[in-house]
Amino acid sequence: MKKIAVVIAFILSTGILVSCGQGNAASKVKKENVQKAEKRDVSISAGAASISFDKEEYDFGIVNEGDVVKTTFTVTNTGKGDLVITNAQASCGCTVPVWPKEAIAPGKTGEIQVSFNTNGKPNKQSKSITLSTNTEKGREVIKISGMVTPKKKTV
Repeated sequence: MKKIAVVIAFILSTGILVSCGQGNAASKVKKENVQKAEKRDVSISAGAASISFDKEEYDFGIVNEGDVVKTTFTVTNTGKGDLVITNAQASCGCTVPVWPKEAIAPGKTGEIQVSFNTNGKPNKQSKSITLSTNTEKGREVIKISGMVTPKKKTV
């Protein structure tokens, strides 16, 4: 039994010693990855992006069922780094956001266009659009709301 334990210990220690002698880690680092990391670090040290809206909620008032309501939210990058909106997710399939796919430079603005199809959505409505961004919070929410007058039912 002792011989088996000694043999296993010898094999394990030999394996460890051999695996550690495969060269130094610095030779395995890709220069392109180092350059990308340096650029990223420079942009991070410049400061995070920050977002502000001309309005965070839009009340479309009273509309008839079947109308398509449209509005535009103007976003301004009030931070020091580029603002990137990676996604805009509506709370309902009846609401469609279109957002800028390119980065918004500090001090510049972009537009988020939102359309809401009221067909099949009578009465009080409130929808939200969640933006995935590179701001400190990471998520920003804008909203639309209003009253949809139902269609008259035919008998």
